[in-house]
Amino acid sequence: NGAVCIQPCSPSFHGETSFVCEDRKWHMLSDACASLDVQSLFQPALHLLPICSCSLIFIIFIDCLKSISSLQRISRTDFSCIIPDILSSPAIPGNIADIVELLKKISLLLSENVTRGKMQSYSRIANHILNSSIISNWAFVKDKNAGSILLDSVNLFAGKLLLRNGSESIQEPFIATKGYNIHRNTSGKSFDFSMEFNSTGNITGHVVIPEEELLRLPRASKAISVAFPTLGAILETKQLEPTFVNGMVLSVSLPEELQSILLTFEKLNKLEQVGAQCVGWHSAELRWDPRACEVRAHNVTAVVCVCAHRRRTYRSFSILMAPAAPRSSLLDYITRVGLGLSVFSLVLCLVIEAVVWHHVTKTEITYMRHFCLVNIAASLLVADVLFILAAIVHNTTLNYQLCVAATFFLHFFYLALFFWMFALGLLILYGLLFIFFKITRSVFLAAAFSIGYGCPLVISILTVAITEPKNGYLRSGACWLNWYETKALLAFVVPALSIIVTNIIVVLVVVVKTGRSSVGEGCKSQDLSSMIRVSKNVALLTPLLGLTWGFGLATIIDSRSLAFHVVFALLNAFQGFFILLFGTLLDRK
Repeated sequence: NGAVCIQPCSPSFHGETSFVCEDRKWHMLSDACASLDVQSLFQPALHLLPICSCSLIFIIFIDCLKSISSLQRISRTDFSCIIPDILSSPAIPGNIADIVELLKKISLLLSENVTRGKMQSYSRIANHILNSSIISNWAFVKDKNAGSILLDSVNLFAGKLLLRNGSESIQEPFIATKGYNIHRNTSGKSFDFSMEFNSTGNITGHVVIPEEELLRLPRASKAISVAFPTLGAILETKQLEPTFVNGMVLSVSLPEELQSILLTFEKLNKLEQVGAQCVGWHSAELRWDPRACEVRAHNVTAVVCVCAHRRRTYRSFSILMAPAAPRSSLLDYITRVGLGLSVFSLVLCLVIEAVVWHHVTKTEITYMRHFCLVNIAASLLVADVLFILAAIVHNTTLNYQLCVAATFFLHFFYLALFFWMFALGLLILYGLLFIFFKITRSVFLAAAFSIGYGCPLVISILTVAITEPKNGYLRSGACWLNWYETKALLAFVVPALSIIVTNIIVVLVVVVKTGRSSVGEGCKSQDLSSMIRVSKNVALLTPLLGLTWGFGLATIIDSRSLAFHVVFALLNAFQGFFILLFGTLLDRK
């Protein structure tokens, strides 16, 4: 496993193909086999220097550009002479890489005075490698950043487009460019795109520059927008989370004074009740960044985003969807009803404990038991309330600092819930196994507070201190711990699962201890009473010790199973009700 094999291409191609060994089979890693030959591609055009800039590109590629006069001689020409050879070449991974490099060189060295003819030629070349039928070939391009390089190159070149008569529109099936002259007295300007995505139909996108933004302009300027209906499928390979780009990628080139734009994306897949996330492509970090945008409106067919335009970081935008976790009205209903009943039950539990406290805490062991129960109920109550608040402020772009605070306290109180359940489990073991060993109330309180609140506080502070400076504390689109970039979620999962395993052992000890037969009982009555005792203890301890959270493992193993999510939601949304029922109402005292 992990071995890499390099194989030369067939005689009609140049380059090599890389394979990696996984599970005793060779899998293609990258394919650099190319049929395009840059030097031979431009050789026929050498005699066309006055009318075609191909010879200059040829010189660029062989690193012999020495004279600025060559640039001046061809500054008013395009490079349409190379298009027939490029369009007739197969869009295989090796050719895609060469064409991306070609477009990058053109953008860097021939982007002055970009005429309509130059932009048309450039778009035809880019369109060849953006065709929906060959997108799968991008997975084997050797440079995994090729999609981002293409995006930056197109944005750079299109940004220099000269506008005739105040506007310009150049459209190919898989790339479209539009531009307008703008000034402070212009009413809100918009760009509308309707483009082919695949053989089944078109997809639309809409860019609006608000009128209040145009008032920032000190002088007349221009606005350029480029639409890519298929580029998102290429860029999503850099996205670490299990999400997919569900709309066209819209790029804008605006004056620096304009800071905010409004974009409308039609969804490629019309998924009901699946959350959408507006994102901007961070050109330096090569990833989709949710901090660039916020969701203004969202329905089954489209998403409206408000995005920040920054020339050095955010110039391209789209929407992400997360298909992994199933969304269902049943799950939403269970969560709302369960949390509502849980909060009410926990408040009632704390009220009842306060009323009967002096009657049920006359012995040391009952005092310790009810003390743990009260702190379990209080921690879960606060955590449930914070869960609701975090759901309200889940948009991290709008309320980033508030979201960080909500996540910190949510993390702390859920950990406190588990550590107090751990303290209760230790207390049960103490009562069963150390009958003749007594601890004082002060020692118990010091140990219980250290476990119940001290450990969660240390873990929560360390988690935010380590991950937040790198912007890795929050996960995208939710007020909860990050997983895919920094694995911050392990600071909750590892302690929680460890405590669940420990408490399962506690329950097994209780089953063994309480299941022992009494001397002189008949076999049938012995078995029956033993089964009743065991069943009752397991039923009482399961919610109090948090064993229902163990079902969360099933949702990790099969995250798409609605049944697992429903069971997990039922058991945990109603945990507060179970604590009231088994911890308080069924207590004989």
